[in-house]
Amino acid sequence: MLEIPTDLPAEIVPLSWLLGVWEGTGVIDYGDHAYTGEFTHRVSFSHDGGDYLNYSAEAWIDDPADPDKRTRLVAELGFWRLARTATDADAGPGLLPPLAPVVARTADDIEALRNADGGFDLEVVLVHADGVSELYLGQIKGPRIDIATDAVVRPAGAKAYAAATRMYGLVDNHLLWAWDIAAMGFELGAHASARLAKAD
Repeated sequence: MLEIPTDLPAEIVPLSWLLGVWEGTGVIDYGDHAYTGEFTHRVSFSHDGGDYLNYSAEAWIDDPADPDKRTRLVAELGFWRLARTATDADAGPGLLPPLAPVVARTADDIEALRNADGGFDLEVVLVHADGVSELYLGQIKGPRIDIATDAVVRPAGAKAYAAATRMYGLVDNHLLWAWDIAAMGFELGAHASARLAKAD
């Protein structure tokens, strides 16, 4: 059974079903990149009292001949937050403190952010260990998230990677996940998917 903490900041409540560590396996299939095995995926969503979720993820392929050997596929860090306009009560940019007193938002304040589709607009910033950075925009509606890249920034030496979409959904207490990419000269298409269970 999924347990959701009751002491969360109001901004986190629509995202609260993501909280925790999720682990499982998935499949990879993209373009002419012929890989037919499974990969292992571990995703963590946490919060530190701010108006966002902290995110980290890693994926790897285990070597069946050597259980101590693995091929790392990706390591990501990021932040997930409901989209809203910054006010004088928000810190930043940089280290600039707020210009107005910080007031905790209420459930009514968050409800006012609901979009015309009945969900909440979402902003996700992810940084990969290879230097690629992604800004995703999309929405969360109940236990489903759909996001697409608004920007991808990569170092000159990184492999070609132009765009992506991701979908997350909670089904039977499992986190289902799919990632489509446009990379290495191919159009946006299916790339990887996984089924993750809550870790103990």
